Amino acid sequence: MTDANAGDDVDEVRDLDDLPDDPTDREYVERTIRLAEAAVEAGNTPFGALLVVDGEVVREARNETRTGDDIAAHPELALARWAARELDDDERAACTMYASTEPCPMCATGVHYAGLGRVVFGVDGGTLGELTGGVVPIPCEEVIRRAGGETTVEGPIAVDAATAVHESFYGEP
Repeated sequence: MTDANAGDDVDEVRDLDDLPDDPTDREYVERTIRLAEAAVEAGNTPFGALLVVDGEVVREARNETRTGDDIAAHPELALARWAARELDDDERAACTMYASTEPCPMCATGVHYAGLGRVVFGVDGGTLGELTGGVVPIPCEEVIRRAGGETTVEGPIAVDAATAVHESFYGEP
């Protein structure tokens, strides 16, 4: 869909560092950063994500693109696929995906198709692109908006910690 009004219900990406602290969001993003660190320890690139429904972590994942020899083994896509199979519509609408890094366009599309209610991420794709030079520069919120989705996208949050895990892997710009 390319309807200019298709995404009017989608919240704009917000920088949570400018909002009142929600220690729960920050704690969950910090947990995804630990998952990203674990991904590196396992031989993969530094990305981690988890799903929360009604205050409970129901699933977590870390990047497995290298060890799984699968370019699509992003944790955000793996979780969106799991949610689409295992959660009912109401649970998915109430679900928040927390990610160490803003979901890429492929993962954002998975989030949209799964019908997840909210995404909160650590470092944004633009910053990651400055470090790696290999990021498709379309924000998660834009992918969801263009698809006519209703997922709320919030971030970046815990930016320093989220960026540090990438800097330690890719090097500083």
